This record gives sequence, C-alpha cells and structure tokens, in this order.
Amino acid sequence: MHLEHPHEPPAGIRHLLADLSASNVSNALVGFVFSATGPVAIILAIGTRGGLSEAQIASWLFGAYFLNSIITIAFSLAYRQPLVFFWTIPGGVLVGPALAHLTFPEVVGAFVVTGIGTAILGMTGLVRRVMQAVPMPIVMSMVAGVFLQFGLDWVRAFDQAFWISAPMTVAYLMLTRIPRFSRMVPPLIGALAVGIFISAMTGEFAPAIGTVTAVAAPQIVWPEFSWQAIAELSIPLAITVLVVQNGQGVAVLTAAGHKPPVNSIAAISGVGGFVTAFLGAVSTCLTGPVSAILTTAGERERQYAGAVVVAVLAMAFGLFSPLFTRLLLAAPAAFIATLAGLAMLRVLQASFATAFEGRFGFGALVTFLITVSGISVANIGAPFWGLVFGYIASQLLEPSDFRIQPAPDIQGK
Repeated sequence: MHLEHPHEPPAGIRHLLADLSASNVSNALVGFVFSATGPVAIILAIGTRGGLSEAQIASWLFGAYFLNSIITIAFSLAYRQPLVFFWTIPGGVLVGPALAHLTFPEVVGAFVVTGIGTAILGMTGLVRRVMQAVPMPIVMSMVAGVFLQFGLDWVRAFDQAFWISAPMTVAYLMLTRIPRFSRMVPPLIGALAVGIFISAMTGEFAPAIGTVTAVAAPQIVWPEFSWQAIAELSIPLAITVLVVQNGQGVAVLTAAGHKPPVNSIAAISGVGGFVTAFLGAVSTCLTGPVSAILTTAGERERQYAGAVVVAVLAMAFGLFSPLFTRLLLAAPAAFIATLAGLAMLRVLQASFATAFEGRFGFGALVTFLITVSGISVANIGAPFWGLVFGYIASQLLEPSDFRIQPAPDIQGK
C-alpha cells in the first residue's frame, strides 16, 4: 500500500468552525453554484439523449453529489486541504455516444471496472510516479488550456447579456479594488448578489417549479459486463479521472502551496466511482475548477473549511436534486458564465505564469494549443493528448530542462 498518511490529526468540529472565514465561505458558495449548474446541464443532456428516465437521471445526480460529498468531507478534514470530489465531466461526455449502442447496465459495468482499476493504480503508487515524471509547467499549461474556456465565456457573456454581465463585473472589480469593502463583502459574493438581483428584476430568472418531485429516490442499477463496453469506456474513463481530472486538481492545489496526497486521491476516486456506479453515476474524481475557486483567497491552512462547505451544500443538492436542478438551470446562461469567469481570472493568471515563466516553455506551448483545440482521438479528450505531445516535444527540443528539473513534491510528504 502506497497511500499517504495525514501529517497532523484530522480537523474536528471546533477547528472547522474556527477556520471558517468570509473568503472561504464565499468561494465555497461560488464553487457550489459552478458545480451545480453547467455540469448538471451536461448530465441532463446525456441522460435525455441516452433514453434514461427522470428517476435514473435524479439517481445519477444523487450519487455524483451526495455520496461524493461524503468523501470530500472525510478527506478535507483528514488532510486539512480543500479536496473536493465530484465526477468527471469529460468522462460523462464519453458516455453520451456509448448510450446510443450500449445498454445502461453495460455502461454501469464499465463504470465498475474503471473504479476497481483506478483504486488499484492508486494503492500501488503508480499514479504518483507518473505525475512526478511530468513537469509542472506542462501540467499547468494543460490546466490553463482547460480553464481558458471559462475566461472566454465571461467575455462572450457581455455580448449575450450585457445588462447582467457588466454590472456583475463592475461589482467584482470595485470590491476587489477597495480592500475595506472586500473584507465586508467578498468580491465574488458581491458579483453573485448583483447578478441575482438584476436577473430577477428583468424577469430572466423565472423557474417553473410545477409539480416537480423535491426529494431524489436513488435507483440501483445492476451492472452487466461486456467487453465492448469495457474496451470503449473503461480505459478512457480511467485516463480522464487519473490524468485529466485528478491531474488538474493536483496541479491547482500544488500551485497554491498544498501537498495533495496523489495516491490516496486516486484510490478513493476508484472506491467512490465503484460505489456511485451502482446509482448510475459516472466515475468519481478530484475536481479541478472547484479546487481552483477554493484556493483563490484566504489562508492556505484554512481553505479546507471551504471544501467542507461545498460538500454540505452539494449533499443538500444531491438529496433534493430534482428541485434544485429546476431552479439552477433557470438562471440565465450569462449569469453563470460571468460568475465562473470572474472566479477563474486569478487561476488563469497563475496557470499562465507557471506554464511559461521558465523551463519547458515549448512543451508547455504545445500542450496549451492541443488542449485548447478540443480534439478527441480514440475517445480520449484533448487535455490528455496535450500532456502527451507536450511532454514529447520537451523531450525532443528541451532535453536540458529535464536534467535540471527538481523532483516535484506532490505526494504529501
């Protein structure tokens, strides 16, 4: 077993309450809103196109948010780091086409196999060795490429709904510019409040609740194992979990000064993916965007408290997923795009600085361009291929950078 052990006793309720602050609570609210809007729309689109029933989709949401939040609370308190676990969005996108020719139980069977394989790779320590071998500038250029879309969506929101995006941005900039005000009202919360107010006043936010069922009823899906489903889904899913999703999260946390337990994260992602598979949920992973939001402000030692707040909100969302989904998806697209973009600005700045400030610059550029391109080869997304070809480019054209590269400490020692 190669699982990393915490370096200090787990945080208790007293420590958690003492470490809560306005900045990490506000970041948690924004992180939750982000995770429960766009990603939910993806699940709804995949499920609807794949012929899943409303009960099956609600069960998927319950597993993805409620059960994974239990892991988030346990790991964040144990390691005193903002370790938020949800589900792999690129992996979910892979499921859509598969449902056109595979049964849902066969897809769930591939989820189960992925969970077992991911857990084994984490327990044997192979994951940490792979991640240590990839230079941090190349990893962060992949992160920058993935997160760039959030920044572009923020800019496009001005064209889509100027009357929502502009006031939110002005509120964020003014609160950021004046520290005396930002200590009372964190900038992201100010932008959130302004966006909600304007959306309501203009009639853009008018959800039709109707007779929607409030509480989710989990549906057990018994897996069926087929070589076709395993070959098509299990390996790409494992790659998206271990390299793309967990890689993003680990890179973001490492850049913020944390030392995430890479092997333990991989192992619990496998265990979580195995359990939630029986509810129809795609594989568990460490979230990159929410991790980025949680590390944008506040003392590093207290940021884990924000992860616990996200988990509590996500548990409520999973439990009442039908109701909350109807409410959140009624928000204007420009509101969500602006909020997510503002939250990602500092993260993008740090990602670009780490990626292009020194060594491995050419490999980082190749990685960034391929990631932004959005290409998919063999059902594996662009971020993975960006890492592969960026690493190869650096090996070929920047071999001297590898000889002076310090070993990255990302194993929690």
